[in-house]
Amino acid sequence: MTQRALACLVTVFVAGHLFAQTPDSKNTQTGRSSLTPTLAPESLTGRDSFDRFCASCHGVDGRGGGPVASALKNRPPDLTTLARREGEFPRERVFAFIEGTNRLSLTHGSGDMPVWGRTLRGLESSDARIKVRLTNLVAYIESLQVDERAELARIAEPMSGAQLFRTYCASCHGENAAGAGPISTQLRNAAPDLTTFSARNGGMFPEERVRQMIEGRGPAAHGDRSMPVWGDVFRRQNSEAGAAMRIDSIVTFLRSIQRRPTE
Repeated sequence: MTQRALACLVTVFVAGHLFAQTPDSKNTQTGRSSLTPTLAPESLTGRDSFDRFCASCHGVDGRGGGPVASALKNRPPDLTTLARREGEFPRERVFAFIEGTNRLSLTHGSGDMPVWGRTLRGLESSDARIKVRLTNLVAYIESLQVDERAELARIAEPMSGAQLFRTYCASCHGENAAGAGPISTQLRNAAPDLTTFSARNGGMFPEERVRQMIEGRGPAAHGDRSMPVWGDVFRRQNSEAGAAMRIDSIVTFLRSIQRRPTE
């Protein structure tokens, strides 16, 4: 058994606390004892099976960041992108891969993953339960698939430019963006008045320069770059596309609050 498979199995056994069994009668069809280990959850729902057998490596969200992922030789793959990487969700191949009957080229990962079909035969009371469990598990993994259009909508929709400004900028620049936020007195350099960009630029709002300063790739005109590099922050929170959308929303908001020359 490989290091990765061993690590996942050890974690699963720890999560189960005890590999205890309760004596029962033998199954006359399979010849196996109808013992139900506490390690196998009574529930056959896909989510319960995923939490018990998969989340230690793949994470509860299926993205590959489980508690033992960092200890594995190869990082567990992101299961939420199978449909995108395969063109459509490869239901039958995922079932066969998990069961262990077909470990050929599937972007789910490598053969390092435990052969759950063989493992479950030592935990379950019948082949019928194993089939139902695996079918439900595959259906649950399919439900985790990322819809790219919905994902873009999700990362763009949650907060408007005004909301993003209040969340990330107002503590320094103030609710009105004039530079008097609640922690502005603690800054080494005074937070600038963001409502005067146009006035300081001949009446034209310098949209691209403002975007670059927020993203962190522009000149040091925003000060000594003590402001967080929001481009990096937003990319860590979402994605490249999501970060761009958030920055665009903040820029649009700042353009909308520029003072007129008479103000």
